[in-house]
Amino acid sequence: MLDRYTIKMVRKPLELMTTKINQMNIKADSITLMGFALGVFAFIAIAFQWYGLGLLFILGNRIFDGLDGAVARLQGISDAGGFLDITLDFIFYSLIPFAFVLALPQENAVAGAFLIFSFIGTGSSFLAFATLASKRKIENPVYRSKSLYYIGGLAEGTETIAFLVLLCLLPHYFSELAIGFSLLCWITTFSRIWAGYHTLKNAQQTPENTVPKNNESL
Repeated sequence: MLDRYTIKMVRKPLELMTTKINQMNIKADSITLMGFALGVFAFIAIAFQWYGLGLLFILGNRIFDGLDGAVARLQGISDAGGFLDITLDFIFYSLIPFAFVLALPQENAVAGAFLIFSFIGTGSSFLAFATLASKRKIENPVYRSKSLYYIGGLAEGTETIAFLVLLCLLPHYFSELAIGFSLLCWITTFSRIWAGYHTLKNAQQTPENTVPKNNESL
């Protein structure tokens, strides 16, 4: 919901940083991998209940996630890079709730499982639509710079980052926060299913619809 605004806010600072990064000949895929490594460090820190350190690693991961896209746009966007970026992003988003479960399994297990379950809903609806939208060559007028068709919702990247930050600041309220955010994720999932289904249905042109009626007996 907020991504369209935050993308505009961070675009200029990212462009200033990417110019220097490009001069150092650092590739976008390398930045993606370094960012994921920070996400793994966040997972380890949170699992050991070092929530402040985990928060720093999460913020670092998200900064690198913004940088890799900006560098890719400067160096040339590739399908391979887009695939690597989105795959590691979804793994990262599941790693953090799992870390909170490992930190306090008795208190956090059920809410953590429900949260990861909800991420399956948002992730699968996002990726399934993006794949078929690409096949149908459906363009997104809002997120033109994305490698995949970026279908929105209540729980997008900005909201998810804010939620992960809140978890690290209030770890003892993990269950309440996780259940609340999971409900937002399911609203997003169902809205994506509805919008995606009707968008693809309207875009579909089957050969059967173009066959003249007088040829039906052939």
